[in-house]
Amino acid sequence: MNFKLLLTAGLFSLGFAQAQDFVKGIVYDDTNQNGKKDKTEIGLKNVSVSNGVDVVQTNEHGEYKLQVGNDNIIFVIKPTNYSFPLNDKNLPEFYYIHKPAGSPQLKYTTVSETGKIPKTLNFPLYKQQEDTKFKALIFGDPQAYNLDEIAYFKKGIVEDITADNAIKFGISLGDLVGDHLVLHKPYQDAIQQIGKPWYNVMGNHDMNYDVTVDSLSDETFEYHFGPNNYAFHYGNAYFIVLDNILYPNPNTGKGYLGGFRKDQLDFVENSLKHVSKDKLIVLSFHIPLGNKDSESFRHSDRQRLFDILKPFKHTVSMSAHTHFQKQTFYGHEDGWKQEVPHHEYNVGTTSGDWYSGISNDQGVPSSTMRDGTPKGYAILNIDNNTYSFDYKVAGKPKDYQMSIIAPRVLSEKNVRNSKITVNFFMGKEGDGVQYRFGNDEWKKMKYVEQPDPAYQYELLKYDTAEKFIEGKRPSNAVNSTHLWEAKFPNKLGAGKYDLQIKAVDMYGKVHTQTITIEVVK
Repeated sequence: MNFKLLLTAGLFSLGFAQAQDFVKGIVYDDTNQNGKKDKTEIGLKNVSVSNGVDVVQTNEHGEYKLQVGNDNIIFVIKPTNYSFPLNDKNLPEFYYIHKPAGSPQLKYTTVSETGKIPKTLNFPLYKQQEDTKFKALIFGDPQAYNLDEIAYFKKGIVEDITADNAIKFGISLGDLVGDHLVLHKPYQDAIQQIGKPWYNVMGNHDMNYDVTVDSLSDETFEYHFGPNNYAFHYGNAYFIVLDNILYPNPNTGKGYLGGFRKDQLDFVENSLKHVSKDKLIVLSFHIPLGNKDSESFRHSDRQRLFDILKPFKHTVSMSAHTHFQKQTFYGHEDGWKQEVPHHEYNVGTTSGDWYSGISNDQGVPSSTMRDGTPKGYAILNIDNNTYSFDYKVAGKPKDYQMSIIAPRVLSEKNVRNSKITVNFFMGKEGDGVQYRFGNDEWKKMKYVEQPDPAYQYELLKYDTAEKFIEGKRPSNAVNSTHLWEAKFPNKLGAGKYDLQIKAVDMYGKVHTQTITIEVVK
């Protein structure tokens, strides 16, 4: 049986009626977790239910009613202190796909005919205790193009994650695979091993390219994961997941463009009508929103999103796509309507630089990103309606937050010609990065935007190789937005010195790292 029809049979209490242009049912507390609305189980009031555009709330009996067309996914927006049932891959089961005639027949598997809308469509929820202080795992672009790369993802990322009860779920920010959509199943198998509920964003490499309208580009994604525009509450945070790839590009008819359709932004606006203004709003999408000079994102769509978010004082966005790491802040010049800029964290990727480079200690491609950020994943820390991020480098201790590029041995007479470069992975312009030798006074380092020299060195190994080097050549370097420099002191006598680096991130966290430098006569 088709997976989505299994959902129909297993999750919902169904009875079929004549053709109708609406759906109704009950959202209820499934106390015995049997997937059926028993007489003793109560309906839950004020729970939002959506058809992907409209959002209604259940009445005091847990009842809802929504309009439907011929291509809708009906889904529940999870309320605080409740959870969704999970399938065997730890994917939340919170939706029903309504495609009476099925999806178009495309290269990759799509949804079969679902038939008439059920007479009643009931959604079960499970009660759970949710703290307002919690963590979530955030993955950028797993983007495996074959089963070998799925194996790299499992060994390099999934197996790097240690048990942490504070981590409540995970989100992958798109490009779950690399165009070959049959890999969505092996990707799910890998994610399942983490043992946490997992939410997924659609990326430009998860799309159906054999369509002519954007609304059909997600048909295979829907088959594997359900809606690609949805939302859920956890603690005092409200998470909104959006597909922000327009395909085909409406400007050229070819390729894709970052942006939103009107119906997607209508959903955001309609859903936020039922959300308290003191909540933290967390947006997850694939392509960065872009600055005012960027042509990669449709400005009018970003502006409407910013207009919708204007009443909410606590917001943050997460994106991926670029295969480097960057902190962006949108202000008045970008159309943001609040005094405090809107922060978008463009998260480093779990595939790094597309699984390139020499194998590391984990036995997988090192795959350092083009800005010198080692591959890894982010951890979102939420405390009530405030947030912070940590970045975990795969295969390294959690306190490894910067790389120090400096000669480990140098001559006394040439000290003044040497320099120190620090790549502070979570850094941004304006952060304080300092250095000192031994117990000398701390001195400020200068922020620069240029290629990471250590990354260029690894790249040159391939470009100047006289013997075969295993692994795929890394991509060309890009300017890093988290790089600092300083010159060595003019005089540094022969001996060994501890070169210490101290960096303070945007959240006030202090990070330190030390290497040993030897000066010889």
